[in-house]
Amino acid sequence: MEISNTKIPGLLVIKPAIFKDSRGYFFESHNEEKLLKAGIDIRFVQDNESKSQRGVLRGLHFQNPPYSQGKLVRVIQGAVLDVAVDLRKKSPTYGKWDSIILSAENKLMYWVPEGMAHGFLTLENDTIFFYKCTSVYNKESEGCIRWNDPELNVEWGTDNPILSDRDRITPFFKDFKSQFVYDK
Repeated sequence: MEISNTKIPGLLVIKPAIFKDSRGYFFESHNEEKLLKAGIDIRFVQDNESKSQRGVLRGLHFQNPPYSQGKLVRVIQGAVLDVAVDLRKKSPTYGKWDSIILSAENKLMYWVPEGMAHGFLTLENDTIFFYKCTSVYNKESEGCIRWNDPELNVEWGTDNPILSDRDRITPFFKDFKSQFVYDK
């Protein structure tokens, strides 16, 4: 397992060691000991999976404290453009975003720590997206920032994604009051 930093502190790319032969492949999608050695001290309490058609955009979602979630995300089938936005006050990258292509082919994973808004755009039909969470879902703590917020200026590569009603009308970043604090 190879773990790489991104331009946002704490947001990590995880490349598993993949073992292939004539039968197929094998890889560890989660290994607590290896993550601990890399300084990622987390406990997962909920797994989620979604299936979407090409052009579906989900996000930018988060849960406020004390129910904030860290997420280890990956694609089982298909591909996504995965985006994380830093919402941690006092962070050197507050309000900045980073993205990565996650696919069934590249098998990369993204560690999205607490204090990030998260979203993804599906790039292929029948994309299956999987994520492990450090906190259970809590409706009252849900938050969302507009996917096409002009201040964030996320480069999604589309102007007309398929959105839920909720994602169509969420608040803009300028109206957001962060409850997250950068503590490094």
